[in-house]
Amino acid sequence: MDALFSRHPSERRVFFPWEERRGVMGAFGRGRVRAVLGAVVFVAAVVLIYSNGERAAAIRATRATLTTVGRAVSAYRADHAGACPRNVGDLLVQGYMHAEPVDAWGRALRLECPGRRDPIAFDLSSDGPDGLPGGLDQVQ
Repeated sequence: MDALFSRHPSERRVFFPWEERRGVMGAFGRGRVRAVLGAVVFVAAVVLIYSNGERAAAIRATRATLTTVGRAVSAYRADHAGACPRNVGDLLVQGYMHAEPVDAWGRALRLECPGRRDPIAFDLSSDGPDGLPGGLDQVQ
């Protein structure tokens, strides 16, 4: 029994560098490697946050454009006994808009009249960031 407890808790065992157990952070224990890894993670986080902010700002700008065009379509319908314009370009020709309305990605807006959601009104939408008609990131 005395042989089991003969070692003092304060005794240290000598390890060779290849025998030492370092754990997960031990692999990145060197100062330069840890600093470079930290810098890469920081830059990746900044880029991710910036791109998410840019995407959100573009969606907000597109929704603002959709609101403006929606008001112009409503004014057109009020002046033409409820008739819809053939497309968004007709609003420009008739003088309801001053410039060709485009979304934040430079693509034309889609106007469906009568609308699918509301057959009495109209649907106005943008194809979104990917530009695919009816895609998952469509802005309405």
